[in-house]
Amino acid sequence: MSDHGRFIWYELITTDLDGASRFYEDVVRWTHEDMTGPGMTYRVVNADGKGVGGMMLIPQEALTRGAPPSWSGYICVDDCDVTAEKIKALGGSVIRAPDDIPDIGRFAVVADPGGAVFAIMKPLPMDPPRPHVAPGTKGHVSWHELYAGGEVEPAFDFYAELFGWKKDETMNMGPMGIYQLFKNHDGVIGGIMKKPDDLPSAGWLYYFQVGEIDAAVLRVTGGGGKVVNGPMEVPGGDWIIQGVDPQGAMFALVGNR
Repeated sequence: MSDHGRFIWYELITTDLDGASRFYEDVVRWTHEDMTGPGMTYRVVNADGKGVGGMMLIPQEALTRGAPPSWSGYICVDDCDVTAEKIKALGGSVIRAPDDIPDIGRFAVVADPGGAVFAIMKPLPMDPPRPHVAPGTKGHVSWHELYAGGEVEPAFDFYAELFGWKKDETMNMGPMGIYQLFKNHDGVIGGIMKKPDDLPSAGWLYYFQVGEIDAAVLRVTGGGGKVVNGPMEVPGGDWIIQGVDPQGAMFALVGNR
């Protein structure tokens, strides 16, 4: 089965690589290893020895356009160039044109029609193949939430056309509008809602799985981060928080109580 439409990597760009690394390693219980290249360090973060994502200083080109510290998700595609062209045809934009990462794959940085940024990648074959972890595995992303820059229906349609995602349950959140759950090969993996007025821009939020949520909250605040929402119970009995790391990047946690 093709991995097209599956989230395969998560990447933090930040103003303080060592500070951010210390924070997330304490909060999410990651370990790391560095890959160094000409003039840069790319820090791979692992959960139980499996690569979850990476961290790097904000690249100069991104700094020039005013990019803040932030997390991005990489979505696997069958053909990076074809998908980039399709994104433009569907009203999205290509921020960084398709390019090769030696020995890794071909990627592009893109945005949906509402302005939410994400990345696409056609990875090179891996031996052994990339593992698919069970939902709820500690240290991995358990939920993907889009704060859409417009109405929910067209936002979902964009991703469905690109990646084959399907609708799941729809929840009415009253004044906050509709929350549309969506699924891919792995089952229900996230939800889409209209961006709240107090958020400066549309964007994706990624929920890292931790153990006991109250203990994780203490690690967040003790490490210089802020909790901006929660802890809050969600359907199914899990508890979530949304937060900002010490450098200003938004993140979220899901755990138990």
